[in-house]
Amino acid sequence: MPRKNRNSKKKVQSTGSGNNRQIAVNRKALYDYEILDRVEAGLVLTGTEIKSIRAGKVDLRDAYARVQDGELWLHGAHIAPYDAGSYMNHEPRRARKLLVHRSEMGDLAAQIAEKGLTLAALRLYLKNHHAKVELGVARGKRQYDKRRTIIERERERQARQAIKEWRE
Repeated sequence: MPRKNRNSKKKVQSTGSGNNRQIAVNRKALYDYEILDRVEAGLVLTGTEIKSIRAGKVDLRDAYARVQDGELWLHGAHIAPYDAGSYMNHEPRRARKLLVHRSEMGDLAAQIAEKGLTLAALRLYLKNHHAKVELGVARGKRQYDKRRTIIERERERQARQAIKEWRE
């Protein structure tokens, strides 16, 4: 059996498109809110946080962003403590600073100032080995809007099933 050259640089494909690897999705936000606009932001993390993110131990269920003192902060995101971390491990629900361009910051602050809008964390992913969070400028849905979404999803599923059965 031929031996592999250990020094050869072999490209490793990540799960996802290109160098993007999705870590967590906030499905609750996609259900509870109508997403008006999407923005990508970088995260300021500690060493144990990025290791825990790479392991996929992230929960964005209650995550949202807020502008404080001219900076954007992510609140409510739970990044589990790293298993191999020592006493220097991070606090799971601490507020994390988000990195966006100054012009985007002004636009987001103006949009959030409008009544009924919030910045919800939609998904967390790795892009070229950097952790990114996708934020959505969101407006809360009413209960009847949620029911309508469920009915539309069910109709689409039934239509796909009917087409599948027809092809067979």
